[in-house]
Amino acid sequence: MHLIDWCILLIPVAVILILALYSRRYIRGVVDFLAAGRVAGRYVIAVGSLESALSVLMLVALVEAKYQIGYALTFWERILMPLGVIMSLTGYCVYRFRETKALSIGQFLEIRYNRTFRIFAAALRTVAEMLTNAIGPAVAANFIIYFLGLPHKITILGISIPCFVIILAIVLSMSILVIWPAGRVSLLITDCFQGLISYPIFVIVVGYVLITFSWSEEICPVMLDRVSGESFLNPFDIEQLRDFNIFALLVTIFGSVLNRGNWIGNDTTNCARNPHEQKMAGILGAWRNGFSSVMNLLIAIAIITVMSHKHFATLAKDIRVELSAKVAGEVLSNNDTRNCLTATLTAIPEQRHCIGMDEPLSRNENLDTPYMKAAAEVFGDNGNGNLTFQKFRTLYHQMMLPVACRKMFPTGLMGVFALLMIMLLLSTDDSHIFNSSATIIQDVIMPLHKTSLSPERHLRWLRICSLLVAMLFFLFSIFFVHLDYINMFSLIMASLWSGGAGPVMIFGLYSRFGTTAGAFASIFAGSGISLIGLLLQRNWADHVYPFIQNMGWTDQLDGLLKTVSGPLAPYVVWQMDAVKFPINSIEIYCIAMFAGISSYIVVSLITYRHPYNLDRLLHRGQYSIDEKKAIKAKWSWRTVAGKLIGITPEYTLTDRIISWSLFCYTLSIKLAYALSQCWSGICFHHGRRNGGGTIFSSPLCW
Repeated sequence: MHLIDWCILLIPVAVILILALYSRRYIRGVVDFLAAGRVAGRYVIAVGSLESALSVLMLVALVEAKYQIGYALTFWERILMPLGVIMSLTGYCVYRFRETKALSIGQFLEIRYNRTFRIFAAALRTVAEMLTNAIGPAVAANFIIYFLGLPHKITILGISIPCFVIILAIVLSMSILVIWPAGRVSLLITDCFQGLISYPIFVIVVGYVLITFSWSEEICPVMLDRVSGESFLNPFDIEQLRDFNIFALLVTIFGSVLNRGNWIGNDTTNCARNPHEQKMAGILGAWRNGFSSVMNLLIAIAIITVMSHKHFATLAKDIRVELSAKVAGEVLSNNDTRNCLTATLTAIPEQRHCIGMDEPLSRNENLDTPYMKAAAEVFGDNGNGNLTFQKFRTLYHQMMLPVACRKMFPTGLMGVFALLMIMLLLSTDDSHIFNSSATIIQDVIMPLHKTSLSPERHLRWLRICSLLVAMLFFLFSIFFVHLDYINMFSLIMASLWSGGAGPVMIFGLYSRFGTTAGAFASIFAGSGISLIGLLLQRNWADHVYPFIQNMGWTDQLDGLLKTVSGPLAPYVVWQMDAVKFPINSIEIYCIAMFAGISSYIVVSLITYRHPYNLDRLLHRGQYSIDEKKAIKAKWSWRTVAGKLIGITPEYTLTDRIISWSLFCYTLSIKLAYALSQCWSGICFHHGRRNGGGTIFSSPLCW
């Protein structure tokens, strides 16, 4: 990068670290450190939550997925978007959790069930949370290496040290530097500051993509050039897309409703002044998320266009060769094999795909296929070769984003984008480390400790635990290699908790029949299935499949898998594969959730003795501890609409305007947007298949 880029990057990062140190003066006790004293306003939480939710991991995962499936599935996501808005407007789960007055999710579990379940569930949740989030620093460190073009190893005093380890240590050290001074207070302040800086960066990146690429001559033809069943635009032509299809979307939507309350507690859901302010922060956050969504969408489209259109054939060739050589240097330790692979991939000629004349592209036959086939031949068709190829293919698709951006962006924009990535990795890593360490102390160690801790000792334990969690992230990132799409990996890791925790939280907050035995049964069933699926996925290519092959069971299992998945074909297709486990993460997650729900309901009904006192849990009625009694709104046909979207008597006029604006915007503009995308995609394909040109060539079609 140029000196200008380094200045753009380093100066704001230094300001962020200084703000973190400055925030120490606002700490007066443990509640301040854990929940910012519960005095945060809605706007600070809304801006800070945007920055902590958007991450390098999420952006890399998005580009990785969209490069394979395009945006046809986005239509269905837009149709279902009102569901998320309604959950925010009504305060689903979050509002009730705040009414319990619990400082952590573990405290709620102890109140609703018992202390043994609190310790067990909190420990499991923390393990799942740490394993899910630990991949974030690893992906971010790799992103920096590929984006800046750094070598995989550097020599210091004659000792060869992996550059990955150095960057990983720096990234995690910065996160600890933000956490230690003031905990949640410093996180809120720094995240809010980073969020304010991010908005103009979103605009700059969006402007660059719109100016650089022609929508009608480059972007639209590339997005249309797909085989039947794998459309990048037509939402009714995606039945052949594996891993990311309608079934995956439905499972995701169902999981988002069922597991809405699984991760609340040790995050910003505890920081607002009251439940109403927390709800309004979520509503404002729904408005602000649109800025980042547009940037993410256009970056993915730019990558797809550069790698597929003939106007960028030379640039695409350079990206593929450099990316392949870089990945080979990471996954291969043998110099001869690495040099052979690099030479083979470099020898592949420049590909100028003529849209409309050549065959449309697909997931199996595209411009990356020659590189994948050449790599598979070099690695060999055996257990170790299949595992190495899986690593190569995974890194190739994940690190395409940083290599392509480094080749595309000019001076100045390189620094701006690097600053955004550093802010994103810093804001997410420190939040993940803090959330995990707070859960360990509050919900695992404290219930086992017989005496209460002094505030000074309590804060010391929290800081030490955050350091230990950061060290765990460091070790996990070094020794663990994920072999699937990032979204799939994160899903299967998180399902170690969310596979069975959804019923525990939903029925715990909203039902009177749930029992402790039912909660244990749900966790054992859902999380157990997720764990088995994770182990099979991780050891499939090098151990499980070779064992099945040696035993001669391949054909029988292949027939069984096809028979079981047949009713859901082509959206769910299970068949034997030497490289990848036949059942993907979203399908394992679906099985785990239904097993958890069934176990909770059945066991709770068997062990049910008397209804649980929800009024006492939620501090309602005779158990109210508020100084002022809640204002009861009279029911009428004029107020029923407001009640449906969560408007309560405590809403001010401004709150009502914000809520109704978001609700109307989502139901009207977003649905019209999705329908126009659907119609444009159908017309595009109809025109192309009948020999005509594109009908719509405006960004409006998106």
